[in-house]
Amino acid sequence: MPSMFLSAKRFAGVVSTVSTAAILTSTTALGGAPPTCTDPQTSCQNTTAVADLCCFNAPGGQLLQTQFWDTNPPTGPSDSWTVHGLWLVRSDQISEDMTESLTECRPDHCDGTYDQYCDQNRQYTNISSIISAAGATDLLNYMNTYWKDYQGNDESFWEHEWGKHGTCISTLEPSCYTGYSPQEEVVDYFQKAVDLFKTLDSYSFLSAAGILPSTTKTYTSAEIQAALTKPRGHAVAIQCQNGELDEIWYFYNVKGSVQTGQFIAADPDGSKSSCPATGVKYLPKGSGGTNPPPTSTSTTSPTSTSTPGSPFSGRGTLPVTSGGKTNGCIISGGTWYTTGTCATFTAAPSGKRPWRQTMYFQQFAK
Repeated sequence: MPSMFLSAKRFAGVVSTVSTAAILTSTTALGGAPPTCTDPQTSCQNTTAVADLCCFNAPGGQLLQTQFWDTNPPTGPSDSWTVHGLWLVRSDQISEDMTESLTECRPDHCDGTYDQYCDQNRQYTNISSIISAAGATDLLNYMNTYWKDYQGNDESFWEHEWGKHGTCISTLEPSCYTGYSPQEEVVDYFQKAVDLFKTLDSYSFLSAAGILPSTTKTYTSAEIQAALTKPRGHAVAIQCQNGELDEIWYFYNVKGSVQTGQFIAADPDGSKSSCPATGVKYLPKGSGGTNPPPTSTSTTSPTSTSTPGSPFSGRGTLPVTSGGKTNGCIISGGTWYTTGTCATFTAAPSGKRPWRQTMYFQQFAK
């Protein structure tokens, strides 16, 4: 198998019993009228294809509420984690379409891969204005405190999260709304991310187990995992940078739409934690920990792909080579980033000519 291909991991967590604490249900949404779903199915648990993708998330069957712990510089309150985003991983619902030379936003199994930047027409650059115009001032005020970019570019961070992840949620398509008002799905996306975050007090979960920020004490991954698993009954994924705990991913399957459906706590779809087994640092905010990777964008000089060798087809990732070294990977047509999870593309031969495309890059981080 060519090196560009990812090895897929089958879904590891199956929800067999669900406690009340493991389900978050929403019956309201901001803006117009989201879809009314009768007898909805649960994402990543169905055995037959679901036609109504306004009531079933596909591709992107599992949703992740992700959180940051930024210490240098610190963001948010000293006793609270902050919102990173609301992400999704894929579910197998729609057949592959190989009619384009290079495509993304393709479906796959609930295996840990995910789609991104699925609608270039909805890459909005005025998130604050959209939320304000909807009258959701409480939401915006909350985001100004708990959804922070460590470089102070909150607006760019929000635009990035919506454009990369929100546009790939099928139930948030404008066509799913009755009496649709422009951009109301944007408000629903951020409201849902915040609603989930409010139920996931990571700082309290950890402190209840005696895990508190410290410049001297370290913890094991097992201790941290146990503390975060206990309140929900399901494991999480924890992320570290240079041995410092800085991110948590909470996993959910969704019964119905993101706007009004049930979020059912689930286990991770495969091993995703990056922390060492022992010696994990949980530093206080402002203590001078590792500087996190940027969440805002920066522009690099235009460049182009080298003359291709043997044409390729199939699904995989596209690494970027700069200065003779691999320095990131493509995330969409015209964009790349240096850290995080690479986008998965589908490539097919274009007529009798080898695949060739000149790309102008803009650098992003997750």
